[in-house]
Amino acid sequence: QPVESGGGLVQPGGSLKLSCVVPGRTFRSSVMGWFRQAPGKEREFVATINWSGGCTLYADSVKGRFVTTRDNARNTVYLQMNSLTPEDTAVYYCAADARKRYSSSCSSRGSEYDSWGQGTQVTVSS
Repeated sequence: QPVESGGGLVQPGGSLKLSCVVPGRTFRSSVMGWFRQAPGKEREFVATINWSGGCTLYADSVKGRFVTTRDNARNTVYLQMNSLTPEDTAVYYCAADARKRYSSSCSSRGSEYDSWGQGTQVTVSS
């Protein structure tokens, strides 16, 4: 199961880097996704990356501000978040799709992911 870390309180315009560790051998071949859920709102897609990093997708709301990368040697995927705004406040979840082994594609659909972390809170406020 993925384990997220790196959340916290940050001022508008600031940056945070989230990490997500996925124990086990399936990480290096899995598609990884980031999602978020703000209070009173539905969960929404943020970013995704395939096993090689050759495919990345971003939600329009974060494009140009967020970057997802991965280190397969460390079983870790990252989400670098820059120019944060209060609208980015949410619980951020990491998810893994281990069924698409070594896929060249990546997905924004939450239903495609079969393993989810507990989430890490990100609060953007002055």
